[in-house]
Amino acid sequence: MAADRRKAHSVMLWLSPKNRFMQLILLVVFVTVGATEISPSGEAFGAGQTAFKPVSVSVARNIRYLLYDVNPPEGFNLRRDVFIRMASLMKSLLKTGDWVLVLPPWGRLYHWQSPDIHQIRIPWAEFFDVPSINRNIPVMEYEQFLAESGGPFIEQVYVLQSYAEGWTDGKWEEKVDERPCMEHLMYSHDKQGYFRGWFWGYEETRGLNVTCLSVQGHASILAPVLLGNTTAQSLMLDRAETVLHDHYAGKDYWDARRSMVFAKHLRMVGDEFRARYLNSTDESDKTHYNEDWTQMKSKLGSAKGGPYLGVHLRRKDFIWGHRKDVPSLKGAVNKMRSIMKQHKLDKVFVATDAAEEELEELKKLLPEMGRFEPTWEELELYKDGGVAIIDQWICAHARYFIGTSVSTFSFRIYEEREILGFDPKTTYNRFCGEKETDCEQPTHWKIEY
Repeated sequence: MAADRRKAHSVMLWLSPKNRFMQLILLVVFVTVGATEISPSGEAFGAGQTAFKPVSVSVARNIRYLLYDVNPPEGFNLRRDVFIRMASLMKSLLKTGDWVLVLPPWGRLYHWQSPDIHQIRIPWAEFFDVPSINRNIPVMEYEQFLAESGGPFIEQVYVLQSYAEGWTDGKWEEKVDERPCMEHLMYSHDKQGYFRGWFWGYEETRGLNVTCLSVQGHASILAPVLLGNTTAQSLMLDRAETVLHDHYAGKDYWDARRSMVFAKHLRMVGDEFRARYLNSTDESDKTHYNEDWTQMKSKLGSAKGGPYLGVHLRRKDFIWGHRKDVPSLKGAVNKMRSIMKQHKLDKVFVATDAAEEELEELKKLLPEMGRFEPTWEELELYKDGGVAIIDQWICAHARYFIGTSVSTFSFRIYEEREILGFDPKTTYNRFCGEKETDCEQPTHWKIEY
C-alpha cells in the first residue's frame, strides 16, 4: 500500500495553498469494490475496501511519460539541442507503445538577467509552436502532465552521469549501467520520504525514486532501460545532455530541428522590425515561409535575404574566459565594415549580450548599427528568451550573417538560415580573434529531408 499512500499524499501536495493549480478541478474517484480488485500498486483490495484513485486519461490509454532536465548552468540554445536528442530517444520508445515527451518548463537561466521579470515555469508555447513539434513526436506541456497524470509526482528519476573510470583501455563503447552516484545529488528527502529538488520551479513536485545511471553513448541506448528496468508510468532523465545525438545532422535530427518552429507572435515582432527598420520583407527577400514545416522544402540558395548584415557578437562570459577566437570590439567592427562594403550593404543588425559600456563604444564605432531594444512592457511580455528568438529571427533573414565561434546562439541561426534556403557562403561565417593563426570557419551541415 506504500505506493498508494505516496500517490494520495502527492494529490494533497498538489492541492496545497501555495500551488497555483488549485483552480484546476481534480476528479477523484473513491471506488467501493464489491469483489477483489487490483490496485495501481499491484496489491489486492478486499471486498468493501475503498480505493483512492486519481482519475487519469492516461490510465485508459496506457500512456507513459518521459520528462527530462539539463545541467542548470546550460543556456537556452544548448537546451534546444538536448531536446533534439530526446526526440531521437522518443522515436525508439514509440516503436514499443504510447509515449509522450513532457516539455520541461523554461526558467532560471544564466543569460536571463533582466531584473523584475518573472522568468520561471515558462511553458514552451511562449517561445515555440507546440502543435508543430507534435507533428514530429507527441509532446505536452508540464502543466498538462500534472492535470492528466493526477498529481505532481514523478515515479522514477534517473540522474545520468559519465563513467568514473572513463573509457576502458582507451576504447570508447556504448554502454549504460546503474552505478553509485558520483556527485552530490541535487535531491533531498522531505518529511514524507519523497525526493524534492529543482523541478522547474514547481515546489510541490516530488520524485518517488532517484537512481544514478552511468551512460556512454547515443540517446537511444537508454530505451532498453526505460522499457525493461521499470514499470513506472512517469520517468525523468536528469542531466540529459550526457547522451549524444543518434544521427547528428541526419533526417531525424533535421525533422526535430525543423519542428521547433518559433512562436508566431515572436516571428511577427521580428517581421515588423525587419519591415520598419531594415527594408526587409519575405516577398522581396525571397524567404517565403510555410506554417506547416512538413510542407516546407527550400531550395539551397533560393533565399536572397534583406539588405542588411546580420551579426551575433557574443561577449560577457566568452571574453571573461579570454577566448583567443573572440575579437576585440574594434576588430569586430572592422570585419563588419569589410563585409558591408563587399556586399554593398549600408545597414547592420547586431544581436549581442555586450555590457552597457561596450554597447556605447559599439554605437560610436558603428553609428549605423541597429538592435532590437524592447520596452519594459515588451520585455515583460516576451521575456529574455523571446527577445533572443526575435534577435535570431532577424539575423536569420539577413543578406549575410556572421556569428561567434562555438556559440550555440550563432549555431541555431545557421540552422534557421539553412531551413530558409540561404547560400551556405552567406551563412556559415564567424569572427576571428586578432591573434588567431588558423581561423577555421563553421562546417556546413546540409539539411536532409
